[in-house]
Amino acid sequence: MTLMTERPITISGTEPPSFEGLLDALDQLDLPDGYKAEIIKGNIVVSPWSKAYYADVMDLVCDQLRPYLPEGHRISWGPLLYVFPGAERAYGPDIHAAHRRTRRSTSNRLDGEGLSFVAELTSPSTRTDDLTDKVEVYAKAGVPVYLVLDMQEEEASLFLEPYEHGYKSRLTKPFGEKLYIPDPFGCELDTAGFQAPPDED
Repeated sequence: MTLMTERPITISGTEPPSFEGLLDALDQLDLPDGYKAEIIKGNIVVSPWSKAYYADVMDLVCDQLRPYLPEGHRISWGPLLYVFPGAERAYGPDIHAAHRRTRRSTSNRLDGEGLSFVAELTSPSTRTDDLTDKVEVYAKAGVPVYLVLDMQEEEASLFLEPYEHGYKSRLTKPFGEKLYIPDPFGCELDTAGFQAPPDED
C-alpha cells in the first residue's frame, strides 16, 4: 500500500490490499488536523486542506447554489468520504451536494452515486487527478455536474452530460466570469472573487 502525500511513503506488505482493505486502513488513519485521505488508483492519498482563501471560495459556491438545489438535497464542503466500489475509488470532494437520504447513515462511507454536484479546488499535488481520474469516476457514477476550480490557472471547468468514459461536454472560463449550471440546478455561478488574494507583505 502507498500513502501519497507531497512525496510517496511506501508501507511494505506481501501483496496489494483489496479495496475493502484500503477502506479499512482509511478508518484507522489518525490524520492531523487539516488533512484528508482518499483512495485513488489503488493508493491512499493524504493531502493537506487548502489555503485559507479556498474556504471563502467554497462558501461562495455553496451560497450561490443552495437556493437552486433539487428538492431534498443539501450542499456543503468538508471531509465526507464518498465511495465508488465499481471503480475502487473513495473521494472526499471539496464541495458536494446530494439528497439528504445519502447522508442519513451511521457509516462514514457514503454512496458516490447519490451525488448531484461535485466541485474540486485544485492544488499542485491534486490537480492532475482532479482533471483526469475523478472526471471518469464521477461520470461513471452519474454525477450530473462536476466543477473543477483550477486554483493554479485561475479558471473554472464545468463537466456535463456524464457517460461511461467521462463527460460529453466541458466548458472552461477564467475566474471573474459567470458559468451557467444546467439541470438539476438551472442557475448561474459567478466566479468573481475566486482568485487568490494579493500576497501579504
